[in-house]
Amino acid sequence: MLEVIEHILAEKKIVFALFSENQKLVQLSRHFKKVMPIEMDSVTTHLLDLFPEFVGNESEIAALYKGERKKYVLEKIGRPNQDGDISYYTFSLTSPKQISAREKNLLLVIQETSNETNLEQKIQQQRYEILLLQSSLTRAAHSSGVTIIGESIQIQHIRDFVTKIAKYHNSIVLLEGETGTGKNLVARMIHNNSTQANAPFVEVNCASIPDNLIESEIFGYEKGAFTNAVSPKKGLLEEADGGTLFLDEIAELPLALQAKFLSFLETKKFRRLGSTLERTVTTRIIAATNHDLQHAVERKEFRLDLFYRLNVLRLRLPPLRELSGDILRMADHFMNIYAYDFKKKIKSIAPEAQRKLLAYRWPGNIRELRNVIERAVIFANEDIIEAHDILLIDHDQQLPEEVIEPVVPPDDLSLHDMEKRLILQALSRTRGNQTRAARLLGLSLDTLRYRIKKYEIQY
Repeated sequence: MLEVIEHILAEKKIVFALFSENQKLVQLSRHFKKVMPIEMDSVTTHLLDLFPEFVGNESEIAALYKGERKKYVLEKIGRPNQDGDISYYTFSLTSPKQISAREKNLLLVIQETSNETNLEQKIQQQRYEILLLQSSLTRAAHSSGVTIIGESIQIQHIRDFVTKIAKYHNSIVLLEGETGTGKNLVARMIHNNSTQANAPFVEVNCASIPDNLIESEIFGYEKGAFTNAVSPKKGLLEEADGGTLFLDEIAELPLALQAKFLSFLETKKFRRLGSTLERTVTTRIIAATNHDLQHAVERKEFRLDLFYRLNVLRLRLPPLRELSGDILRMADHFMNIYAYDFKKKIKSIAPEAQRKLLAYRWPGNIRELRNVIERAVIFANEDIIEAHDILLIDHDQQLPEEVIEPVVPPDDLSLHDMEKRLILQALSRTRGNQTRAARLLGLSLDTLRYRIKKYEIQY
């Protein structure tokens, strides 16, 4: 019966090995070498000799033997196969207590995951190609006359700023302002008004890329830099060479990466992951944030030296509530755009609808105004937008931001488990935004990231 089970597992590319209390090989499943070729003799029977991927993780293995953890997993482990290619595996070590109450054998289950890993790599590559396509489209659209609407003093100041600094391609620009104030639009205006307008404009949101991927996305990597790096790839810095790299939400850049990015800003030189070759690019850097970077520095969430380096050409974009004279100009602009897109003959905004727009505080700023006008154009029945077509959020009736109430855990739930649940709950409520989750929990960003790693939280 056991032979039949092992055969079925092998068909699914799953095999196992059993190790004694002193980590010596006790047993291999019958079809082990068919799934994973392995060099072995009478001497190399120790776990770390047969599977050196566990070297450096001795404390985790000791914790398994002690029963302090149930399982330890290594994913995307690459090994040469008989065809000279790389096959990928997942290694799962299981605590002896999960196997037998009497024996102290450690079970290693290995599953080949080459198909899944290669598919994941292809998906990542396709995402990267889409990003490059978006960059190309942005480049092609520069001649469409991207500009910011308005006649107020604040808008005039923004236009003057763009005009003055656009030609200084080597200078770093820092854009600050609330969400929705048009930081990406101003970044494009700077690029389009520069002498490098025909060069690439590459935009990336630092908050949208996981911490363990953002370094390779920005700086690129060489083949073999990590387990699934099957081919070399340029980073965004190289893709934007000669043009502009716009780093939105720069405050979300991990602390560990900030030092490397600062070094690049100082020298314009960098190395891809897994490479010793120093590369040079002439990329203009425009950074943007909706956070107060000085407060982030005080909270040890942002490097002071990087803040000083970014704080060369600094521009604060005003919230829409400070641009009351321009709200109707922007509304008319969006109305004309969406009327054309939706093939509707809307010509104006009714006086009562205008008063409604002017009385609102616009917490979502220009982005919210654009969305409100888009909806109004869709639902307008006549050639004019009426007040009832303007749907606004009544923020006075909104509930305050959710907070996580502390509760006493039940008898069967440890404080360790409770803390892990609270972190998962915070990440769920903030859709994975670690900065907001840290704020909800009253922790620093570094502390939250430490605990995410400590509890092996995957989100």
